[in-house]
This record gives sequence, structure tokens and C-alpha cells, in this order.
Amino acid sequence: MLHKPDARDQTVAAPARIAALDRARTLITLLVVLHHAVINYSYFGNGDRMRWLGFDLVVLFNDSFFMACMFFISGWFVSGSLTRWGPAIYLRRRAWRLGVPFLVSIFVVIPIAYYPSFVRYHTAETTDFNFFHFWWHTITIGPWPSGAAWFLWVLLTLDAIAALLWAAAHRAIGALGQFIDTLRDRPMTAFAAFLAFTIVIYLPMRLVFGDSAWLVPGHYPLPIQTSRILLYAGYFLAGVGVGEAGLSAGLLAENGALARRWMVWLAFALASYGVILLLVYAHHNWISNFESPPLWWHTAYGLAFATFSAAMTFTVPAVFLRFARSSFRLLDAMQPQAYGIYLLHFIPLIWLQYAVYDPAFPAFVKFAIVFAGTLSISWALTVLLRKIPVVARTI
Repeated sequence: MLHKPDARDQTVAAPARIAALDRARTLITLLVVLHHAVINYSYFGNGDRMRWLGFDLVVLFNDSFFMACMFFISGWFVSGSLTRWGPAIYLRRRAWRLGVPFLVSIFVVIPIAYYPSFVRYHTAETTDFNFFHFWWHTITIGPWPSGAAWFLWVLLTLDAIAALLWAAAHRAIGALGQFIDTLRDRPMTAFAAFLAFTIVIYLPMRLVFGDSAWLVPGHYPLPIQTSRILLYAGYFLAGVGVGEAGLSAGLLAENGALARRWMVWLAFALASYGVILLLVYAHHNWISNFESPPLWWHTAYGLAFATFSAAMTFTVPAVFLRFARSSFRLLDAMQPQAYGIYLLHFIPLIWLQYAVYDPAFPAFVKFAIVFAGTLSISWALTVLLRKIPVVARTI
């Protein structure tokens, strides 16, 4: 019998998906796979002996924005989910969606993925090559890497903090959303505020800790880049505020002022990336003490990094919103499997790197094999795993 939906029906109903935002999230996943496939063949890396300097440009480009942008994107959907489910159910769902894959990753996926590295860099005379011996040594003694799964435990922690804030200080989140909503028709002001926010939460941490230090508790697989702790948390919180203001009609409106100025954000990003490259060149050629650059260099690099990160975080959604009616076949096809690809790609990635290590192929050929193979294998494996109902509900 037809009936008017009650309040509970309206609360629990899932919102319609916004293709442009799905594409933004899927693009970051694709960049993660690209980043991990190319880094082994970068000139200044320490992986394969076949290297190319051009790959360093890709690594530097990605590393300077993509994970911060991923946390920003993840925050978009928090407010709507908390509104529909409430903090307790929201946390239970996030624990299933993030916590379970994280445990499977660190106990199963990552040991399988890293086993070829163990075999290559240990001699038969000194090591027991039995996989289960390697697995036990990894989880009891270490090192115990987390691979790409580090993002999951950090995001789950931030989700828990967001749920706590929602329960204890909902008005504060509402006020943040209202503030962001006032900027939807003033995109330059919004960008200036976001850039200032980025500088405040990133630059002091970089000056104190540098940009290469990782915080790792013992040998447990719970790492996070020390200088970016506040950057990731801040971008996630900013994303929560954007979601609170509204996705389809707020700052991220398809025909909104932010989307219409996509070329402005891209220009800011390219200009600041050029400054980053200039500073890297200066570091390698003009600074006498390579291991300890002067304070001015660290400050300049931190400011350029913050500008690039903020500009790219505006550019990615703006481009997809501006061209929402256009076709993005690869991203649209990849979108349902993107999470599984992110979780599983380390297995084919490292095994393929191991397979092409000895042949004297050019660096680009090795990269092409690793990237295409990693993407296609992890994609196909995700499709197969998602035929299992409990897996499909998780990834």
C-alpha cells in the first residue's frame, strides 16, 4: 500500500550519487596506483637499477597533494552519513568499511605483497624462505609495513573524532558549514582562506619535523607522516564542513563559482609546482650542505607545497564539476571497483616489480608493464571478490 514516508524513512534514505564527486575520488585512487608503479623507476629512488628522471616529476607532483586531497574528499560525506545514521551506527558502519579491510590488509595482503622483496634481498644461506616463517617474523618482530592501508586507520580515527564532535558539539560543525556556505559565491575568498589554513597546519610541522619523518609506534603497522598529521586532519575537517554546507547546492555545486574558475585553480597549482621544481633544483645545485638546507629554503618549500596542495585540492573537484556532462569512461568504469583496487594493488605491484627486475628493459617499459598489470589485475581481482556478498558490502 502506498504511504507517505515518515521521518525515519527520510533519514535513512541514501542520497543520490554525484558523478563528479565519484570521479574525483576515483582519480585519486588511480593516481595512487600510478604513484606506486612509477616510484620504483624514479631517478632519485632506490628501487630498480633502470631509472628515468622524468618519473621523479610524477612522484613529486603526486606526493605534494594527493593524500591530503583524499582526506578532504573523504570528509565530504561524513555529515550526511551522521545525519542519516547517528554517531553510534555511523561508527559501526565505518569500522566494518575501514577497520575490517585494514586488518585483512596488514595480516594478509601486505605480507603476500612484500614476500618477493624478502626473497630478493636475503640470501639462501642466512634465511628461511618459507612464507609462513616470513609472515610470523613480520608480525612479531618486524618491520611490519602497512602499504597503502595506512590511510584506512588514519581515516577511521578521524571518523571517530568526527562522530564524537557531532555528538558533543554539533553546533560547532553546523557553524563551520554555515561559514563555508557563505563563501560559495566568493571562490577567491574561499581559496585564500583555505590556503591560509593550509599554511598554518602544515608549515610549522614541516619546520619542526622535516618532511621525511614518519611516526611509527614500535614495529606496528600504524604509520603516519609526522609533518602531515595536522594537514590530513585539517583537510578532513574542512571536507566535513563542505559536506555540512551541502554538496549538490553548496561550494561544490555543479554550476557554482568554484567550478567555473577551474582554470584559476589549475594556474595556481602549475605556478606553485614550478616553484617547487625550482627549489628542488636549488637544493641539488646551489646549496652547499645538501643534508641540511637553510631555514629560508625549508620555509619557501613549505609555502610552495601548501599553495600547490590547496590549489590542487580545489582543481580536482572543480574540473569534474565543470565537465560533469563530459565522458570519463575509464574513471566511470573504475569507480565501483576503486576501493578494492586501492586495497589490493600492492600484491600485483610488488610481484610485477620483482618479475621485471632482472631483465634490462628500459625504465619506461618496466613501468608500463607494472602499471598496466597492477591496475588490470587488482581490478579483475576486485570484480571477482565482489561476487561474494559479504565482500561486496565491504568494498
